[in-house]
Amino acid sequence: MAAVIDMAAFDRGIDPILDFFNVEQARALVAYHGDEGLRTRIEELAGRSTEGELTEQERAEYEGYVQANKFIAILQAKAKKLLSDG
Repeated sequence: MAAVIDMAAFDRGIDPILDFFNVEQARALVAYHGDEGLRTRIEELAGRSTEGELTEQERAEYEGYVQANKFIAILQAKAKKLLSDG
C-alpha cells in the first residue's frame, strides 16, 4: 500500500526552493531531460522490469531513478508555474 502524502505539507517544504532560481535557471530546469546515457539506462531497466527480469540490485537502481524522476517532474512543473506567473 502506498503512503498517503499531505501535498500541502510537501508544497510548503518544496516551494521555498524556487526562490533560489532566476528565470534562466528555471527555464533550464524545465528543459532538463537527463543525458543520453542516463535515458538509455532507464529505458533498459524499464524494459527489464516489464519483463520481470530485474535483479534485486537493478530493481533498487530503477526505483532510485523512478523517485528522482518524480521529484524532477514536480520541480519542473513548479518552475513552469513560476515562469508563467512571472
